[in-house]
Amino acid sequence: MLIFGGTLASIVVLDYGSQYTRLIARRLRELNAYSVILPGTSDLAQIAAQEPKGIILSGGPQSVYDPGAPRFPTGLLESGWPILAICYGMQLIAQAVGGTVKPSQLREYGKVGLKSYQGELFKHVEGEFVAWMSHGDSVEAAPPGFAVTAATASTPIAAMEDAERGIYCLQFHPEVRHTPKG
Repeated sequence: MLIFGGTLASIVVLDYGSQYTRLIARRLRELNAYSVILPGTSDLAQIAAQEPKGIILSGGPQSVYDPGAPRFPTGLLESGWPILAICYGMQLIAQAVGGTVKPSQLREYGKVGLKSYQGELFKHVEGEFVAWMSHGDSVEAAPPGFAVTAATASTPIAAMEDAERGIYCLQFHPEVRHTPKG
């Protein structure tokens, strides 16, 4: 059971339209964590009302360059909550804090070999593992303060983190069964 400070962990999942959002919530329940799915457009007060111990930004079908593409709430990155951003969520964060997001030269759909580097999320994962990718845009340059923690043959920034601020970003989908070490 995930318990922080004597209480059951509550994780807010911000939904950006991913086909896997409910699967993320299910995986959290399998870890005995309570989760709440909120629209990605929720404001900080709506999120804070859930008293979260952490936030997950889901993936989604949009490009960060689409007109009207959803954004995360103002103040989220400064909230102090640990954040895990998946796919589109990673691209949102990268673009918001000074990274570069570009349409991928080679879209990745399906299983890929992912090479992990030492970082908080991968400290118990050695070398290469299989992960599930489904993206058209990629982070081309990590934002200041972020370390690149994983790569694939066609995506040099498949994961990045700012461990000091507790912000962890994955281009791949750890929630699907096709990512065995997710």
